[in-house]
Amino acid sequence: MLLGNDFHTTYCTNIHPGQDWDTTFDSLRLHLPAIRSEMGVSGPFGVGLRLSNKASLDLSERARLDVFKEWLHEHDFYVFTMNGFPYGPFHGTAVKDHVHAPDWTHRERYAYTMRLFEQLSELLPSGLEGGISTSPVSYRHWHASAVKQEKALHAAAVHMGEITWNLYQKEEATGQYLHLDIEPEPDGLLENTSEVVSFYNEFLIPGGTDYLKQQFGITPSKGEALLRHHINLCYDICHFALVYEKPEEVFETLSAEGIRIGKIQVSAALKADLAKVTRAEVVEALKPFDEPVYLHQVRLMKDGEITAYKDLGDYLDQGGDFDELRSHYHVPIFTSEYGSLKSTQDEVLRVLEYLKKHPVCKHLEVETYTWDVLPDGLKEDIDISISRELIWLKEALLK
Repeated sequence: MLLGNDFHTTYCTNIHPGQDWDTTFDSLRLHLPAIRSEMGVSGPFGVGLRLSNKASLDLSERARLDVFKEWLHEHDFYVFTMNGFPYGPFHGTAVKDHVHAPDWTHRERYAYTMRLFEQLSELLPSGLEGGISTSPVSYRHWHASAVKQEKALHAAAVHMGEITWNLYQKEEATGQYLHLDIEPEPDGLLENTSEVVSFYNEFLIPGGTDYLKQQFGITPSKGEALLRHHINLCYDICHFALVYEKPEEVFETLSAEGIRIGKIQVSAALKADLAKVTRAEVVEALKPFDEPVYLHQVRLMKDGEITAYKDLGDYLDQGGDFDELRSHYHVPIFTSEYGSLKSTQDEVLRVLEYLKKHPVCKHLEVETYTWDVLPDGLKEDIDISISRELIWLKEALLK
């Protein structure tokens, strides 16, 4: 959908199971027409495509890609963004920190991402820019020391420099603008604005420009311009809510630092405060959300200080006092309260209000991937639920 100030708007199809291409395509054919029908909209409808590494390898077969392109054209769907964060299985198994593997220190992550870019380039309509969101380099707790973290950040900078060269070559040859959108996440090596700025200034720009100069003779000034052009940020609203940063300040800081935003993932986190409920009531309300598939990091705010927990189960086991609690559990954006719990829907609304005056990017993607693991009583028909989210977003954005 095209909304407001030319925002291409969709939802991320990582919601649907699909480890191989056939299962993925079956899900797309089943759900995309049903969701558009449920919304009562006509005309071109954007797709936020998620391909596992296996599904992407399958789609590399020319015949399969041609069939998919024809299906998109026939049904008036178009792919403008992809989610390249989860490499492997994302449903029906314990994902947890494995969602980061392989990380940006490995060639497998580079190869997977470049294959996705080749496929996005084929699928992207003429005249549109395309982006792929990706992991925040690695999972912080895999790197026990500052030295190991710096080594990982440097390796990522070199690999992203190589990505940049390939995307630059494609833009020179075809005019097609493609960007890699790094997605900060709780307990990622890049979690907040200061870490993003530090990565750009201390690793990506120095390491990337050095790679481009040594390999291709690109001057440092041109190399920096290319890196800033093709290596963008994916602003996931849920993730930034976990670090208690104000959206307006994040956007202004990134702009001042010359860091582009390629995509905004519209998502809400679980939240609790003690204004009307007790801590014991909050703990009881959180227990049904503790599940074995995804990481649900917890951040407590108490007297201006943040305490971090790796997962919701860790907080439930260890406890901790708070003025406000937030958990990395993507909940439906159209609901603000869940009994004793709330959501960070107010953060979503703050971002949308900012976008109305400052359209910092063109791509909006709803990403509530937890429908399968929501507690009983919150699960509804998936097509109805996704359409409700998109309708809510459309109304909030156009209000």
